[in-house]
Amino acid sequence: MSLSNGKAIVSHDPIVKKPNGKDAVSSTVLDQPTGKNAVSSAKVHKVMPAVSSAVPIQPSGKTAVSSVKVDKVRSSAKVDKVLFFRDVSFGIQEGELRFRLIHLWEARNVLTKTLIGLEMLLIDEQGSVIQGFIPSARIDTYLPHMKAGSVYRLNKCFGSNSKVMYRVAEPRVVISFTSNSVLSDLEDSRVNFPDDRFRFHSYKEFEAACDLKGDLYDYVGHLKLVNGQTLNASVVLDEEEIASTRRLLLHVQTHDGPVMKLYLWDQAAADFCAKFKLHGSTPRVILVTTVNPKRFGGALALASMSSSRVFLDFDVQPTRDYVTWLDSNLDVANRVDAKVTETMTIGELFSYIKQEAAKICLEDSSILRKVSSVYIDLNMFFAVVIIFSSNFCLNTQVAWFECTATVDAVFHGSPWYYIGCGVCHTKAIKGPTSLMCQKCGKHEVDGVPQYLTKLSVYDNNDQAVFVILGEAGHELTGKQASELVESYFEANESMGDSMGDDHLIPVPQTLVDTIGRTYRFIVKVSDRNLKGQIHTLTVTKVLPLDAPEPVEALVETVSEETVDGRVKRGSDLVESGEAKRAKSGN
Repeated sequence: MSLSNGKAIVSHDPIVKKPNGKDAVSSTVLDQPTGKNAVSSAKVHKVMPAVSSAVPIQPSGKTAVSSVKVDKVRSSAKVDKVLFFRDVSFGIQEGELRFRLIHLWEARNVLTKTLIGLEMLLIDEQGSVIQGFIPSARIDTYLPHMKAGSVYRLNKCFGSNSKVMYRVAEPRVVISFTSNSVLSDLEDSRVNFPDDRFRFHSYKEFEAACDLKGDLYDYVGHLKLVNGQTLNASVVLDEEEIASTRRLLLHVQTHDGPVMKLYLWDQAAADFCAKFKLHGSTPRVILVTTVNPKRFGGALALASMSSSRVFLDFDVQPTRDYVTWLDSNLDVANRVDAKVTETMTIGELFSYIKQEAAKICLEDSSILRKVSSVYIDLNMFFAVVIIFSSNFCLNTQVAWFECTATVDAVFHGSPWYYIGCGVCHTKAIKGPTSLMCQKCGKHEVDGVPQYLTKLSVYDNNDQAVFVILGEAGHELTGKQASELVESYFEANESMGDSMGDDHLIPVPQTLVDTIGRTYRFIVKVSDRNLKGQIHTLTVTKVLPLDAPEPVEALVETVSEETVDGRVKRGSDLVESGEAKRAKSGN
């Protein structure tokens, strides 16, 4: 910054000094705002901004200016007209913008993953929201002095065209930072700036916008399933799997509307896990910003984007309002017959797996054809990069379906349970002197038996092998696996040391009693199914029939026999008509 003819000329240094000669800066934080006192689009709640502390920072390679020159610069800045976001137009902005920084995130090239710049969501004192952009070459200049939730003033910015697809704000113009832009903290302001603003869509609105790659809107509702698990005190998140697959699947519902799948990707999935662990109890309400409506498996689904933020229960005002509604409508929250998945027959399940496996190859090919377009304003030598990315790849999908089937046989000859960690239920491994858990990182854990039971099931003319896992076994039999194992050892206490660590406990009668009964199974179709690595289907939940048929009492003379490693009832061999059923999978 220098003086010419008594006027201040702003150099490429964007840091405005305070009268005491110190830089007005904020700490370098790329985190999301806390979300406290955030509001919905229907009501803007304003709060007084916090005053940032002054920290003396001297930009590298810059020469400090005297406080006299700074005073003249500030005096000159005061005469600039204050612009609201509704006044921003295309081209150079002569006035001064004042705003709160809601959120900022990285923009990267889809193919090369090269950092293109930082995108921002800004809100002014009138509650208007606009998108901002900082090119990658200027990130190091501005980012160290920016923090989500803080209030700033900006001079000498440029109004450029907004993205055509996946916009996060209504205005057609984006506030772009240039080499001449001057950014400073707005301190001691008597103006109230809202913390946030949300734009919610209903199920019908998301469905109308499905696959159109248009504006991104926000979602709020209550949780039904978390990675296939029902909401209870035993919900466990497999963070290792989530980190490797980069996604987490939720089933959600708004009020009494249809249930949808909500995919959280990358940072959104990580944020959900972090909030989930800190929550103390299982959260019930979720708000995700800027979601992309897609159709997957023929049903509407929502997917998070790189701009998405995640809020739970009491994080922000809209979630607090929804918790209040939910507490007054517990019949909706506790409804067990809500359709949380698509219903399919066994034959349809195998057809779906074949079709989705074929789509993986097509999806991988289409990704290579995605391009980035660059628009350059030659007058400003400024590039606005628009990334075309749905952030919704099929080759990392997991889906859950409901399938009504009858138990035909229970496999034996291998353990029907496993010893899991008492905390996370992951399979425990033998250590030198005790059981260990690799997931928890503990060298001594309490082992608890968990269901891992293979069932042969059928419906109509199709047959499959379902694996009953964990809590689903309790729902199937009404008894915990640990209870059954303990009962066996108590009944055979006389055998003593003859039962070693490798002793195989026979299939308990309570599992055998499921043969011939019909259930509603929630079945998980994973990547390994689509890639042909496994041919069994994992059951994560077992539900009773809506209108269960009367089950005739089994007479004591019914015999049991072993066929191909499966326990079968003699009467079932005739009733099920196994010879008439085609095995649609191995």
